[in-house]
Amino acid sequence: MNECCAILEGNTLTIENNRIARRYAWNHGHLIGQAITDKATGHTWGLTGSAPDCSFPGEAAEATDGALDVTECPATPIRPAHLQADVTMRLGGLEVLRRFRIYPDCPAIACDFYLRGRPAGGWGVAAAAETGLANVESIAALYGGTAQAVVLDRLCLRQKHLRLECAQFFDVTDRRNTLVASRAILPYRFETPLPGNLLLIQDALADRGLFILKEAPCSDAQLAWPGCDFVAKIGEIQTVGVGLAPSDLAPDAWTRGYGCVVGVANGGEFGLLSALRSYQERIRVHQANRDEMILLNTWGDRGQDTRIHESFALAELEAAARLGVTHFQLDDGWQSGQTSNSATAGGSLENIWARGDFWRPHPERFPNGLAPVVERSKALGIELCLWFNPSKDDSYAHWQDDADALIGLYRQYGIRTFKIDGVMIPDKRADRNLRAMFERVMAATNGQAVFNLDVTAGRRWGYHYGNEYGNIFLENRYTDWGNYHPHWTLRNLWMLSRTVPPQNLQIEFLNQWRNADRYDAHDPLAPGRVPFDYGFAITMMAQPLAWFEATGLPEDAFTAAPLIRTYREHQAHIHAGRIFPIGAEPSGVGWTGFQSIREDGGYLLVFREHNDRPQAGLRLWNVAGRTIQGALVAGQGCDFTAAADADGRIEFRLPRPFSFALYTYHVNK
Repeated sequence: MNECCAILEGNTLTIENNRIARRYAWNHGHLIGQAITDKATGHTWGLTGSAPDCSFPGEAAEATDGALDVTECPATPIRPAHLQADVTMRLGGLEVLRRFRIYPDCPAIACDFYLRGRPAGGWGVAAAAETGLANVESIAALYGGTAQAVVLDRLCLRQKHLRLECAQFFDVTDRRNTLVASRAILPYRFETPLPGNLLLIQDALADRGLFILKEAPCSDAQLAWPGCDFVAKIGEIQTVGVGLAPSDLAPDAWTRGYGCVVGVANGGEFGLLSALRSYQERIRVHQANRDEMILLNTWGDRGQDTRIHESFALAELEAAARLGVTHFQLDDGWQSGQTSNSATAGGSLENIWARGDFWRPHPERFPNGLAPVVERSKALGIELCLWFNPSKDDSYAHWQDDADALIGLYRQYGIRTFKIDGVMIPDKRADRNLRAMFERVMAATNGQAVFNLDVTAGRRWGYHYGNEYGNIFLENRYTDWGNYHPHWTLRNLWMLSRTVPPQNLQIEFLNQWRNADRYDAHDPLAPGRVPFDYGFAITMMAQPLAWFEATGLPEDAFTAAPLIRTYREHQAHIHAGRIFPIGAEPSGVGWTGFQSIREDGGYLLVFREHNDRPQAGLRLWNVAGRTIQGALVAGQGCDFTAAADADGRIEFRLPRPFSFALYTYHVNK
């Protein structure tokens, strides 16, 4: 890691690798940003601020006890090798640790915040609604002029003509069906508060940009949220909200808050998004034999725990093997304890650890334990996975018991993939304990555990926090309630894929033959009118989730097995690329798709939704004016050679509504 370094010389701290450098005035550890350099272009963003980059309202203004400690962190099964630079300082009774993470060949530097001590200030008061801000001339007025938000980072940029795009993300997907909302602004002389985890900054007069990623839950799920995540005006952009209140701190132990990442780019929108993705790829090492999956979970057919038992599981495995899935997950009902999700009244998720056998296999449903199911799954080449609901009592006070239960299942049965459900994070103690549970399991399994982190309900971690522990179970959709339409699922994946790696998301396909009577017989977008293989194809850029009972599928469904097996041959290669959306936002009636980009090529996945247009032009990323050669892998398309126009657009043909094509492609130089 010779290219990564953090050097303090005199009053100047430089943190850098071969792609980016940040230079600060040391200021006794209370850093003041001076410059950010994009080493790929040689451009330096000069910073003009004279105040420290981070601030804690009400605390001492002058820092003492500033120190720098640099550590080389070797690679682990989930974290790549990187340099860690800890900058500590004291503001009166508050101690601040800024932990910088610098990865080789990555155009971004991350910074996590840790606090301890006895602070004097009162920060984190929620801001007023922006609709009442017509006459507000400073961000202080949002807080009644008393308490303000903690500032994590402050970029005082010289450029006046910047275009900002702020992306706000939404989870609680049981209740929401639009998961990203973006707002574009031009900074003005007054401060504009912006909610969202991601800020994209482009210089209108030059081909250069910056991004700021706030590593925190979705805005409305953050702890101690100050009402926005960024505050922008001409000459200054602040990242605000540390996720901690003064009462969360301990006098002698560090408490982790939220963090932020700053990256540099050129090449317009594609350059910015690629730089962001470069950082996101460093959060968790992607191992194909651990992280790639086509996972079958039977809960999507609403049988709940009435269906979960040994003979059912064994039959599901046989059907799963016919279909070609790689993982089979027993949901709620495999365990002895009865939960509130049970089809039988009387269950509860309270006081789980009042009974010591809660997380042992159900004695009647699995009289031989899980061993027969594990053995048959191994014989079929399928990995057995389980559902798990950590005990939320007293802010996850039983986190060690939860971790030990998971570790026990790993050691006894070799089970390493767990759906984590029912999470509610009301306070920092819960956040800290839940993270401690994951860390304990990761350590005991040498990083082989995979957690499917459910974001369907409750106050959870969202899309940009805790990503090192596995993938994201995105949504529950059921034909039983008429709330599954394939194009809705496609739209959610498409919208997220611009700024969230889709290979980190579990995306569902259902048994669309079920509950046809719950849909309007004349609805052309009803699931029953969509081919089963098309429904599966929607999931291919993500981690496919077979959200049904395989034993309940009609025989026609198994004609998709050759497609699924072909996909398995390409899955890891598809996910090794940087995947972005192409075409129009899915509406059920357009042309849309995805592009997985590797050097000089990759994969294209194109969908013709319900429309009468046999061909359409789709704009691809980073191919303008070049010739593309495409070879059909699966679906209804044909091999092609096409010249992209000046906007990168090429024509695709598909034979009928609800058809798709997966191609490998090569770009000729």
